[in-house]
Amino acid sequence: MKHIRLKGRLAVVGLGKMGGILVQSFVEKGITTPRDISATVRHIENAEPRARQFGIKVSNDNLKAVKGAKVILLCVKPQAVAEVCRQIADALRADQLVITIAAGVPTAAIEEELGHVPVVRAMPNTPCVIGHGMTGICAGHFAGEEHLELSRMLFNAVGRSVTVDEKLMDAVTGLSGSGPAFLYIILESLAEAGVKVGLPRDVSTLLAAQTASGAAEMILQSGSHPALLKDAVTTPAGCTIDGILELEEGKLRVTLIKAVVKAAERARELMPE
Repeated sequence: MKHIRLKGRLAVVGLGKMGGILVQSFVEKGITTPRDISATVRHIENAEPRARQFGIKVSNDNLKAVKGAKVILLCVKPQAVAEVCRQIADALRADQLVITIAAGVPTAAIEEELGHVPVVRAMPNTPCVIGHGMTGICAGHFAGEEHLELSRMLFNAVGRSVTVDEKLMDAVTGLSGSGPAFLYIILESLAEAGVKVGLPRDVSTLLAAQTASGAAEMILQSGSHPALLKDAVTTPAGCTIDGILELEEGKLRVTLIKAVVKAAERARELMPE
């Protein structure tokens, strides 16, 4: 996939785990260069190690970092969003774009602190680091289609993106934001099952991971409903139907649904009072 180059400087406020993943991915994909990135950390003693790691300018001065930046990525914890917004508000202009990845924090809360500045809310997940991420995005009151398009360009560089109504962003957090952890548990269990039936652990893990990757790609490429693809594997009186019966008796389906619902509910609770 050919990616467009970001015209202007990128500021990353909060160079933590996800901020670092996005910086690394954007540079590797040619979206921007290290010299066009400025970032901040909460504790000054972390600035030099992070600067060396990514080859970018890192400080703990949020206001200085965002001045003149084309795009500001707000990668701080939900509880810190209001404080950070107050720190940078005086430096922002209407021709800049703020993209927040803070779970549970609505765009209206950020706009209340920043004023008439375009804000896009995004929820990426950790597979962005290998270019297979999934990001849900929505626009705030002052963000137009051009801001959504710029946001899609950035996050499509590290996987795929989907635009949703903001009322659905907590659901995105519960599904694709938390989803990798749920899938790792499933893959770990499948690998353990392979060991149980005699496979070497490395072979079993490879079989489980590649099977999951291939099954997911079948859905993405074909556009078929998962149930139809499941039926294609499930032959009458075969092995698969017996395995599915065990999954249904173990309530795997309802447990996964409840896990996503719980994660989405928790995302809503993260909004500071």
